[in-house]
Amino acid sequence: MPKLMFYCQHILGMGHLIRSIEIVRGLIPDFEVCFINGGQVIEEFEFPEGIEVINIPAVKTDTEFQELKPVDDNLTMEEVEAIRKDILLNVCDSFQPDVLVIELFPFGRRRFSFELIPLVEKAKSMGTKIVSSIRDIVVTKQNQERHEEKVCRLMNKYFDMLLIHGDPNFIKLNLSFSRLKDLNCAVHYTGYVVQPLPDDIKYKLQSEFLAESSEFLKIQEKPLILVSVGGGRFGHDLLECVANTAPILQAKIPHEIKIFTGPFCPDTVFQKLQGITSDQDNITVERYTSNLVHYMDRADLSIGMSGYNTTMNILSTGVKAMMMAFQGNNDKEQETRLKKLDSLGRVKMIHAEDLEPEKFAEKIIDYLQQKPTELTLDLDGVSQTAHYLKPLVNSTSNQQSTINNQLIAANNSVKN
Repeated sequence: MPKLMFYCQHILGMGHLIRSIEIVRGLIPDFEVCFINGGQVIEEFEFPEGIEVINIPAVKTDTEFQELKPVDDNLTMEEVEAIRKDILLNVCDSFQPDVLVIELFPFGRRRFSFELIPLVEKAKSMGTKIVSSIRDIVVTKQNQERHEEKVCRLMNKYFDMLLIHGDPNFIKLNLSFSRLKDLNCAVHYTGYVVQPLPDDIKYKLQSEFLAESSEFLKIQEKPLILVSVGGGRFGHDLLECVANTAPILQAKIPHEIKIFTGPFCPDTVFQKLQGITSDQDNITVERYTSNLVHYMDRADLSIGMSGYNTTMNILSTGVKAMMMAFQGNNDKEQETRLKKLDSLGRVKMIHAEDLEPEKFAEKIIDYLQQKPTELTLDLDGVSQTAHYLKPLVNSTSNQQSTINNQLIAANNSVKN
């Protein structure tokens, strides 16, 4: 079976990790997979069976996006860089991948060039095919022209393929990267990557509530409002607004509210939310669930941040949604996608001025009475990614066969 090495670095939330793992899940039938996780380990996160997972010393960024720093405070950034680079090169050497997939780089993660440039150079010297895997919208820079020039240079020097996990009929990459035509490698839109829904939603939820859970039976009796903010490093003002809105809603509509703060939510924020909701019986606050998409399929309304994966879950489940865009670090990715979905009538965009409990309660009640527009988007990103990657192995094998034949011919020539 051909070998595929997949590199993923998440530094703020967990969206990159979730999308990468769904892609990998679709590759398991056709590849032996070694998955490199460069971000903070999430103990409850479930990796699929059948892949090798290597957690290299984790790196994150501060909330101001100014510097990278180790998750392990006992190591300096310089020590972590050296350790990570050595591990990546050793894994590449021992695993001998036919294909190397790098998530986001070089369109992003350029601060990880200290390890990624040596990795792609080593992989290329081995005849490995190198692929960049990116979402539909990439982060723009202050000096966009210079940024795009560097991206083109790196792509044309090292990469054999670019996979864009989006639908060009909805959003083209050109919206955030203008020089797509200057790339010399193969470029493919795969469709959006979504998490699969199980056939038996009730069974999946029951397993999380530990079989005869009365909580499961309780939420079945009333409409469910699901609230989530991705990894949990941001969106705290939205969570607090929902918590303060709950008693207002309780007097007006039957419902249950379930909040997931995300695994990276600061303890102070989590404890504050528990304090606000401690005497309310219509709301519960938890940190994390690996079954968020299952809750979303069950929910009557989803409220949350508009990250890629949450948005895809909303589109695949068909749930009504009110969403707020993350705008830190001058990142317009979420806002761009959300504004388009709002203009098409599929979701309701939440603005900062909406986060006042009385006002927010009225917006929820009003939106629950509306019917969202149905959209037809390509959500087949997982299988289409596999479709585009599999032929790369054949080209690698043919290339290696040609090299071997040339070596044999050279040896015979020397002998003669």
